[in-house]
Amino acid sequence: MKNFMDKDFLLSTKTAQRLFHEAAADEPIFDYHCHLIPKEIADNRRFPDLAYMWLGGDHYKWRVLRANGVGENLITGSADPYDKFLAWAETVPRLIGNPLYHWTHLELQRYFNITDPLNKQSAPAIWKAANEQLEKDPSLSVSGIFKKFKVYAVGTTDDPADNLEWHRKAAGQTETKVLPSFRPDRILNIDKPDFADYISKLAAAADRNISTLEDLLAAVRSRIDFFDRLGCRASDHALEFPPCLTASGDNADAGPGGINYSLWEKEVRENFAAALAGKIPDSRGVESWKTYLLNFLGAEYAARGWVMQLHFAAIRSVNSAAFRKIGPDTGYDAVHDHPVSAKLARFLDLLNSEGKLPKTILYSLNIKDFYTLGTIMGCFQGEADSAKPGVPGKMQLGSGWWFLDHIDGMEAQMKILGNVGLLSRFVGMLTDSRSFLSYPRHEYFRRILCNILGNWAENGEIPNDIELLGGMVKDISFRNAERYFGK
Repeated sequence: MKNFMDKDFLLSTKTAQRLFHEAAADEPIFDYHCHLIPKEIADNRRFPDLAYMWLGGDHYKWRVLRANGVGENLITGSADPYDKFLAWAETVPRLIGNPLYHWTHLELQRYFNITDPLNKQSAPAIWKAANEQLEKDPSLSVSGIFKKFKVYAVGTTDDPADNLEWHRKAAGQTETKVLPSFRPDRILNIDKPDFADYISKLAAAADRNISTLEDLLAAVRSRIDFFDRLGCRASDHALEFPPCLTASGDNADAGPGGINYSLWEKEVRENFAAALAGKIPDSRGVESWKTYLLNFLGAEYAARGWVMQLHFAAIRSVNSAAFRKIGPDTGYDAVHDHPVSAKLARFLDLLNSEGKLPKTILYSLNIKDFYTLGTIMGCFQGEADSAKPGVPGKMQLGSGWWFLDHIDGMEAQMKILGNVGLLSRFVGMLTDSRSFLSYPRHEYFRRILCNILGNWAENGEIPNDIELLGGMVKDISFRNAERYFGK
């Protein structure tokens, strides 16, 4: 019997153990998509206690606390931090089978050198030991954590109207690259009641009037240039499903050749003017708008060598009573089940036919979409210009995220990618996290990767060649992402 979460945790073969300890463990981290707060990085934040650092803003934990019958005051309310921590400690033993059980104990081990399982009995001693370290240990400040975990770069998530002040300040606080990511959801969400107000905010950030479609596109382009100068190398888009709707009367099945661009632009311009006047377009107009803007944005990204990240299949704030009480991003989102294949294929073809398809990562929160995304992206690898070399792994099947960043989800994503594409070109793990305690998730991912390859090798399915497989592990752990997000 193995010891609980020892040095060979999740590594079921000798080859897997060698791959992890010799190839994966010491690789830097490129956390290319996260939701860390840039101000906390620039301020080199020190955290007041374990409850604040561990439970504040973590909707993963909030969901399971509610499932365990914990009252909301001990979750998002104003209860004493120690009481919140005790509620978490009493919940943890109930988490067996949930990745949070593993993450909790990895975080205790890697940040605080605490190996005891967390439960009601051990909670007081763990609270005391962790808080003493938070107070005194410089490696538990933000810059200390980055150094401890060899965080080469983080890609934050930033609104186009952001002035990126804290990114500029962070550059002098840490050796870790703090890269903004362009998140223009509020420009695409023409159906939201605050759309016109947001466009005014964007106009102020771009220092120009926005009253026409042409004004908007010019303002967006100027913000993209601004982000590019501050080191941005990626965009990010949260979409329920891939939009692909152009002008009414177009022959959608004919592909890009069937699009009446002048009619499409006319309709988009009219819908934009109506939205600025406070009128929400119908569902057809909304999807046409999103398609038009994404097509424009994709071309801008391609021109700068950026990566376009498309996240699909989250249905947001499904508990309306909770949304009214405590707002969005509080643990009330779920997995959506829209069909994706037809529209995604047409949208990618729209960009590709114009030679403007950027490097793209496709994510879905619904595991049913993995084969769909993996096979469609394979149709757009390479370049239309036969004289131009292709980008290795240009189209990526994104890592299992949110409800899928557990053993089963990550194994499924990597095995499907291996079956329909090139696992060796995969850009690897991201935390998608708001917490500075999340870096052991990269270790978790790397252990799962090494275990897959180790099992294949010891089953005789691939050569038991440590040099070959170790190089692949290093690539997926870090080097592929470093190359992919570089210019």
